[in-house]
Amino acid sequence: MPKLIPKRLSSHEENTRQVAKPELLSPAGTWDCARAAVENGADAIFFGLERFNARMRGKNFTVADLPELMAYLHSRGVKGYVTFNILVFSDEMADAEDFLRSIIAAGVDAAIVQDVGICRLIRRISPDFPIHASTQMSVTSEAGIEFARELGSSVVVLARETSLKEVGAIREKTIAAGTEVPIELFVHGALCVAYSGQCLTSESLGGRSANRGECAQACRLPYELYSNGKQVDLGDRRYLLSPQDLSGLDAMPEIIKNGVATLKIEGRLKAPEYVAAVTQVYRKALDDAWNEYVGATSDATAQSSSVGGTSSTSSATHPDPKYQLEMTFSRGLSDGWLNGIDNQKLVHARFGKKRGLRLGIVKSIEKDGVLLELEAPLKAGDGVVFDRGRPDEQEEGGRITSVDTRGRDSFVRFLNDSINWKRVNVGDTLFKTSDPALDKALRQSYEVEQPNYTRPITATVHGEPGKLLTLELRDEVGRVARSESTEPLQEAAKRALDDETLTKQLSRLGATPFHLASLDNRLVGNCHFPVSQINQLRRDAVDTLTALRREPLRWTLNHPRSSSSTSSSSSASTSSSAYPSSTLDSKASTIIPYLRSFEQLEAALTLPYRELYLELENPKHYKKAVELVHAAPGDKKIWVAPPRMFKTGEDWVVKQLTECGADGFLARNHEHLKSLSKFPLRGDFSLNVANHLTAEYLMERYQLQRLTASYDLNATQLAALLENAPANWFEITLHQHMPMFHMEHCVFCAFLSDGKDFRDCGRPCDKHSVSIKDRTGMLHPLKADAGCRNTVFNAKAQTGAEFAQDLLNFGVRHFRVEFLNESPEEVRDTLDRYERLLAGKLSGQSLWRELKLINQLGVTRGTLREK
Repeated sequence: MPKLIPKRLSSHEENTRQVAKPELLSPAGTWDCARAAVENGADAIFFGLERFNARMRGKNFTVADLPELMAYLHSRGVKGYVTFNILVFSDEMADAEDFLRSIIAAGVDAAIVQDVGICRLIRRISPDFPIHASTQMSVTSEAGIEFARELGSSVVVLARETSLKEVGAIREKTIAAGTEVPIELFVHGALCVAYSGQCLTSESLGGRSANRGECAQACRLPYELYSNGKQVDLGDRRYLLSPQDLSGLDAMPEIIKNGVATLKIEGRLKAPEYVAAVTQVYRKALDDAWNEYVGATSDATAQSSSVGGTSSTSSATHPDPKYQLEMTFSRGLSDGWLNGIDNQKLVHARFGKKRGLRLGIVKSIEKDGVLLELEAPLKAGDGVVFDRGRPDEQEEGGRITSVDTRGRDSFVRFLNDSINWKRVNVGDTLFKTSDPALDKALRQSYEVEQPNYTRPITATVHGEPGKLLTLELRDEVGRVARSESTEPLQEAAKRALDDETLTKQLSRLGATPFHLASLDNRLVGNCHFPVSQINQLRRDAVDTLTALRREPLRWTLNHPRSSSSTSSSSSASTSSSAYPSSTLDSKASTIIPYLRSFEQLEAALTLPYRELYLELENPKHYKKAVELVHAAPGDKKIWVAPPRMFKTGEDWVVKQLTECGADGFLARNHEHLKSLSKFPLRGDFSLNVANHLTAEYLMERYQLQRLTASYDLNATQLAALLENAPANWFEITLHQHMPMFHMEHCVFCAFLSDGKDFRDCGRPCDKHSVSIKDRTGMLHPLKADAGCRNTVFNAKAQTGAEFAQDLLNFGVRHFRVEFLNESPEEVRDTLDRYERLLAGKLSGQSLWRELKLINQLGVTRGTLREK
């Protein structure tokens, strides 16, 4: 691991340097996983419950488990955070409130939250219960930190795409602005290729929303790449959207240096052996790096803030920590985005599932085994798999019976008939997927009768001859337990009680979750006291301290208000007057075309639309577009759609926007809400408005003209939203190519160049029209934006035309029709059909059949209820 060299700190480092030891946060989907995390040194765990969490396909705890679980965790000095990290619909708010009340009453340490409305609801329920802003909130800049802080967040989990350099810059800017919030960062585990909270792939392709905990992992499937209509030969690289797993092990010194407060390990769906292995490895790496950091900075504050534990296993279960990481679960390991963007390293594209440790290439095949030069250790009993470059097909593999060395090569033998040798070829790659000995050692780390990992306590002893002996034990967070003898101390005739004797007796904490860190001996005079009674004092104090730690946290819980606590019916009517209704007649409706090219724009300018939305890949072209629109007859207005994500340091994009002369902007992220606040704004779908509490907050706090409802809402859920908030707050997208993956990973750069990022890729996105082909034969268009972020759009447009009349009945008057690659003629024809639809001259069924569209609104069609 790289060492930190002591040096004089710059003003930047003075602002961003660490002042407290980071927390190590591990995943737990089951009791065994929780124990694995605790016994291997986690400072906190995060877990889901039976509802409202983003891992609904895995095992989860229940609300009924919370009292026992929290008592166990707190007795071991470990915090527990509940994941409430999904979007919540308006008709679920009452259930969500009940669920949150149970969570808060159980003494959970915090909730990890995605939904803005849920943040508001928590604050109505409890003024002091901690909220952690989930990575699903897509925070990538100081504006996002400020956004989350205003919602009451005490911790912000940054997007996985944030580099350590960007973390340092965000901390520096928030410290200077007085808006600093502790930052949590993923350091290990699976990487989503799309921005969390911004992936609509599972929804678009299968009616399962990632924002609702039902991700179908479409990123792990094989795809083919097409450029300018022709397939690109990529050899065995077919998993174009499947990143390697993240490993921040080597970056630990820089993680600490940049002031990260919590190191998060991904893996709530993983086995307890994985949790044990990764927690153990990162516990040691963090402790080692922290000790280096404290020594390098000579920072008294940092030293005094450092609290830690100790394990009965002083070193990792395997001498090579990376071996543990690769064997318990690995698709290959990389540093992700921690050290910036490297599109050549992020996705190797050769497989999308667990592979483990590469052993080498098969040189020859014999009757019951293969010959190869081993690149890693292998022994009898280990499990392996042969990779023939088609991981989506059935693969051969099994247990090893023996390994015989033949010079530099080794002959690996299998049980007779366990391998179909017709499916194994010379040149295949052999991977080690299982190490039973390692798994056994990992299980032994948490299947224990006595605690494996203990927390420090300090002991203070008071007394003098003729008075009672008093023992105080203080834990790592300041709780104090006191025990007092029933008999007074005696004057020592021979050897008096000394530090050595007291330390020996008070250190006998074997079956407890503690170890003695220090002793403060305040005895006066030469004291004598029986050892057996000292031991009893220790046991009494430990029991008291343990009971104190097991007590549930007491958060403030406000009494339930009327139904208006979760319904906006009262505020909706008030807010309705605060925001102007449609300027059109109450029965009129309007379509706003959403365009993505100058050709489409020119076509739309020939039509009688007063307002147009425009999204271009290069924001430098907006000024020209604005001039074109303003020069057209009819007093037309143009609203610009900026890049969907903003990362700290991309101020040049904002500058281009503010100087282009647009009539208004679609606010698509936290930066737009802040930097473009002097301009007319409308909230876009990427703000994830799924309920009325979110809508109310965004409309009132940021004075938005309107909002586009989240694309996660089906017709029924949209109806619930419209029943609880003014209809004139919203515009509904009736027609679009669903933006599926929105990602930092640049497919253009990774597979059409040899470059790492925009600086050396040669800009293939400017020269090629690219699509990816899925297993059904659909060619999904790929677009790059100003930040070199890629969006994969659904090949087929979808429509909510069937529900248009119902939406009109609800009072919706503003509708969006989005285009992607359509020709000017298609733009004109499509808009004409939707005009006739809203005028009652064309049925929704006829429209979607004639245009061959996907008949779907949001996740699934749903059923719009009558108002």
